[in-house]
Order: sequence, then structure tokens, then C-alpha cells
Amino acid sequence: MKTQRTRSQERILILLKTLNRAISAQDIYIELRNQNQTMGLATVYRSLDALKLEGSVQVRTLASGESLYSSVQEDRHHLTCLQCGASIPINECPVHELEDQLHQSYQFKIYYHTLEFFGICTTCQPTHAATSHTSEG
Repeated sequence: MKTQRTRSQERILILLKTLNRAISAQDIYIELRNQNQTMGLATVYRSLDALKLEGSVQVRTLASGESLYSSVQEDRHHLTCLQCGASIPINECPVHELEDQLHQSYQFKIYYHTLEFFGICTTCQPTHAATSHTSEG
């Protein structure tokens, strides 16, 4: 039995599908306010939690601890720079077969998965190398 969504949940889901990108709860709150669809920040978080539990919204937590929400359209894979925060999408997925095995073995209903590698991007590597070496005395 599918649960009925609230008007707030529908508004957020429509916004996420329209934006077609990952966005923070705070930015969802601001976007809705800019569209004259004012809703409290606590309601935004409650609605996101409900949508996440039904599998309609996915959440990705950045190295900074910030959570980004998006409508579930596909699995997301990224290389994320710990220095500048750049996030580079990876197109290929090495874990789809594992996902199928886990579903079969555990009868676990998987909505989506994320795969994230953390390191230093090519832009930040020269700066990082210069600051990570200590001079010998």
C-alpha cells in the first residue's frame, strides 16, 4: 500500500525534478520561498526524510558533512576533492552486479546507491604537495 504524499512533499519532489541537480535542504527552503511557496525549514527536513524513506529522493553527504538531495533518477558516482570540494561524476559503475547479488542474497529492496572516492584533484595537487612536505633541517 502506497502512502499518500503531503502537499509539502509533492512541492519538494517537483522542485527537485525541475532543478535536476543535487541541492541542500537549506537551498530547497530558499528556492521554495523564492517561488512564493513558503514552508518552514523543519517541514522541508521532515518532507525530505519521508521522500527518502519511500525511495523518491536520494541523499549524498559531502566530505564537509553537508547533505545534498536529488530526485532518484540514477545511481550517482563521484570523485571528490578534499581540498577544494570539486566533485567529478564517474560514468561507469563497478557495483551494479554486487547490488543484484545483495538484493538476491538478503531480499533487500535497494532504491539507489552512491559510490564516492575522496582525494585531491589535479588542480589542487601542486598546492597540496607543496604544503604537505616539511623541510628537513
